[in-house]
Amino acid sequence: MTFIIIMLTVAGGAMLSIQAAINGQLGSKVGVFRSAFLTFSVGALITALLIFFFEPKQTVTLLDVPKWQLLGALCGVPYIVIMVIAVQRIGTAVATVAVIFGQLAMSMLIDHFGWLGNDAIAFSFTRLGAVICLGIALCFIYASNRKPSSVSAKNGQQLLKS
Repeated sequence: MTFIIIMLTVAGGAMLSIQAAINGQLGSKVGVFRSAFLTFSVGALITALLIFFFEPKQTVTLLDVPKWQLLGALCGVPYIVIMVIAVQRIGTAVATVAVIFGQLAMSMLIDHFGWLGNDAIAFSFTRLGAVICLGIALCFIYASNRKPSSVSAKNGQQLLKS
């Protein structure tokens, strides 16, 4: 079962990259906030339908939970808006890896300190190695974005000289 959950999570991550690429294109044509609004509107509609047809009855409602837990809903707005802007400027791969780097760093802090009601999971050198490797990956992916444009510029200069 754990393997299935991990594979579903990987698929969810892949869908976020597809969403970022599509929203980046849409945002460049209709605007960042209209693109974000569409994402949340369609998401709200689909989620409402899923709740209506599939969600089992819960004993606790949104009005019963601690109010700070409702703040999690606000975290999606900056993410979508930032990704719509970032993908247009730095590309889908760099934007996605940067987001994953931020997620990994913050999730390790949350785990280590047991913040937000989560069980504490101690920080380790293995986890530190993962953050360092992802940071290096981010640097390599960003650097590879810059190389093609310098090659294109050189090719363009050579074409002008001929």
